[in-house]
Amino acid sequence: MSNLQQDPAIRNLLERMPKNIQTTFTDEQLAHLKIAIGARQWGNHAVDCRGVVKLFKYRYYYVFLAGRNRRELSLKEQKFAKLAQAVIISSAVSFVTLLILLVLYLIKSALGIDMFEGYSFGIWRWFKALFS
Repeated sequence: MSNLQQDPAIRNLLERMPKNIQTTFTDEQLAHLKIAIGARQWGNHAVDCRGVVKLFKYRYYYVFLAGRNRRELSLKEQKFAKLAQAVIISSAVSFVTLLILLVLYLIKSALGIDMFEGYSFGIWRWFKALFS
């Protein structure tokens, strides 16, 4: 048995064929089959969620895959990836900054410190009302 016949993808393909057909492929044919089916293999992903949803008389499938990108990106894809990364990082930094400011404001209010006499954002009253 050749090395190509030991390949998991080729072995899986050959196992679905009758025995008399499995033995008729040459190494060259197996190599081309491997190339042809290689484009369809997804590989392992950190997140691999697949399922089927039935709506009325039809069934629809969904696939959600996520993981490390191992592909070579085109220039346009690289630019979009950098933009998306900048937006995500900016959003995360803004969220964390606002959360820290909120916690600091609540601590200041709990300690009774007033920066401006007679002025309040109302956040402390709202926060105390949550636990009343």
